[in-house]
Amino acid sequence: MTTKDNTTKLIKDNQVHPTDTGSPEVQIALMTERINTLIHHFETHKKDHISRRGLMQVVGQRKRLLEHLKKEDVKRYEQLIRKLNIRK
Repeated sequence: MTTKDNTTKLIKDNQVHPTDTGSPEVQIALMTERINTLIHHFETHKKDHISRRGLMQVVGQRKRLLEHLKKEDVKRYEQLIRKLNIRK
């Protein structure tokens, strides 16, 4: 689980403008953090299939947002991929 401080830091690092909390960049950064947390969870809880389903849903949602961002603005998409170190 991400803490409130960590969430606030992720939002500040990926904002497009000072009051931005819902741009694709911010949403993708938050999802990436959640995905990384769940991946570490599965190292110790190998049979947690309910959470694995949730992970797959978050991965699919992030994929759709990345495709949307790529379609709208390729430059912002490439910057975000490099910044978050997402393989794609």
